[in-house]
Amino acid sequence: MAYDTSNPLAETFEFGGSSPITTFWIAFLRIVVGWWFFHAGVTKLVESGLNYTYGPAYLTEMGGTVLGPLAVWMGTAIPRFIAAIVPLAETLIGLALAAGVAVRLASAGGAVFMAFFWVGNAEFGHGVVNGDLMGLLLFVTLIVLAAGRYYGLDAIIERTELVQQYPRLKYLLG
Repeated sequence: MAYDTSNPLAETFEFGGSSPITTFWIAFLRIVVGWWFFHAGVTKLVESGLNYTYGPAYLTEMGGTVLGPLAVWMGTAIPRFIAAIVPLAETLIGLALAAGVAVRLASAGGAVFMAFFWVGNAEFGHGVVNGDLMGLLLFVTLIVLAAGRYYGLDAIIERTELVQQYPRLKYLLG
């Protein structure tokens, strides 16, 4: 491998994603994160159906946080939507990740959830670096690594004529 000391940014970066162990690990990570969110969502669906009232209540309690104005608005203006979308979105995000379908889109949704959880716990009783931040970082990692391409259905979907015709769809897949 050549190394150009005059411009360190000119060096190509290789992640090593072609190693069988690396690809297996990325797929395993995606499936575990998917199970985590699927379990969280389906448990809420079983217990509350599409009326998960803690969702809007949680958002209205975020008033003193950076996301407070948006969160409080969401919790008070569209509480029925929030009560329904939280368990449904968590379940669908989990299923998408487990199957490896639209992984970047699903991971972006998971990252939004985790950002609300992390900021919502703004007292940071368990420290700034806590489980919510780790979840957020996991979702971002899945986006960056295009985890759906490793033993996921996104690898197959990306070879379809539709995606070949509209290559920007790869930003949602992968």
